[in-house]
Amino acid sequence: MTFATLGLIEPLLRALETLGYQTPTPVQAQAIPAVLAGRDLMAAAQTGTGKTAGFAVPLLQLLAMEGPKVTSNSVRALILVPTRELAEQVHESVRQYAEHLPLSTYAVYGGVSINPQMMKLRKGVDLLVATPGRLLDLFRQNALKFNQLQTLVLDEADRMLDLGFSEELSNIYRVLPKKRQTLLFSATFSDQIRLLAGQMLNDPLSIEVSPRNVAANTVKQWLYTVDKKRKPELFVHLLRKHKWKQVLVFAKTRNGVDALVDKLQGLGVNADGIHGDKPQATRQRALDRFKASEIQILVATDVAARGLDIEDLPLVVNFDLPIVAEDYIHRIGRTGRAGATGEAISLVCADEVNLLSAIEMLTRQGLTRHMEQDFEPEHRVPDTDASGLVIKKPKKPKKPKASGGGKRNLGKWVDSGETVADVPVKPVRKVPVFNTGPRKKK
Repeated sequence: MTFATLGLIEPLLRALETLGYQTPTPVQAQAIPAVLAGRDLMAAAQTGTGKTAGFAVPLLQLLAMEGPKVTSNSVRALILVPTRELAEQVHESVRQYAEHLPLSTYAVYGGVSINPQMMKLRKGVDLLVATPGRLLDLFRQNALKFNQLQTLVLDEADRMLDLGFSEELSNIYRVLPKKRQTLLFSATFSDQIRLLAGQMLNDPLSIEVSPRNVAANTVKQWLYTVDKKRKPELFVHLLRKHKWKQVLVFAKTRNGVDALVDKLQGLGVNADGIHGDKPQATRQRALDRFKASEIQILVATDVAARGLDIEDLPLVVNFDLPIVAEDYIHRIGRTGRAGATGEAISLVCADEVNLLSAIEMLTRQGLTRHMEQDFEPEHRVPDTDASGLVIKKPKKPKKPKASGGGKRNLGKWVDSGETVADVPVKPVRKVPVFNTGPRKKK
């Protein structure tokens, strides 16, 4: 199968050829004809399998072939994404696909000035990539209208439909045309999210090109058990022992990112960090330097778990396990992309055993455990299995306390092989009863 057999027009075929796209991936082969046919779509595929081209390429063809010219402050197609980094990445892909088409594209997100974005939208944009918060800001300032909207795309739909985005999405849905094409793409879909998505779509076609919620088999995964306080020390030890060249590290909090970066820089390691408190320009500069191998270690919160595309990234380290199990799949999906191989290592302490259990249950596989010499944890990480159980060691039976020492004797214990009848029982001493009532007069 070729892209030409999917019915794509020559300008798109030329752009794909320039980008080195040889044959469609499974998700592209199924999604492109469905989008061209105008179907609503819910597609699940592992990260790194070409989902962006699966919706962006046919969407650009529809915009080029159908519909009126875009008017001032209007958009004809809208792609919603959860993070600024993903907005930049998706828009860059869209721009490359549309290289030979007479279409305008743009990306809007928070963390930067809104005024240049308002100026850009004055002429109208055929395809807009946006984060929900900034999109609503632009709409409320009358910089954006949806009367010409033909297609809505939710990229990373599981996160977009999560509770954290539900209010923004509800406000956006209220102002969008009822008659539209809706496409949902993601690597993971929970049953609850699938039910919610089903209520938004009109007779949707469902595509699953790989098992649900399973990490790519091109990524080798294992973990080290370690005490929480010794994680930074173990990470530095492994970094030096294995001579890691380029590592993307995920930490749970912004303070955790800064603390690890400070420690690494203090040891002379070329490291930087990105999280939500950093300005967008600073975050983008760190990403660009990491991609160019100018930075050896990039430490990030889950702001980089989705949408960060780094060619041939060899290693991802979970310094902390994610609170949401699905984010584990997206984190390790930054390596082993497009058929390449990669490694994903997690540093796990006893406090994270429930998070580990949730990940193993979601991915339906147990992670191989290792202990590094001199870093054996004092607080044992309980065993887990892929069924989601935390396997606790049985408690040792308590020994009976010896009598004496001024303590009251509670009786004789029945030893193994004895019965209660074998134990001699002392006769109960009768206690005289004294009459405490009023004395009778003689």
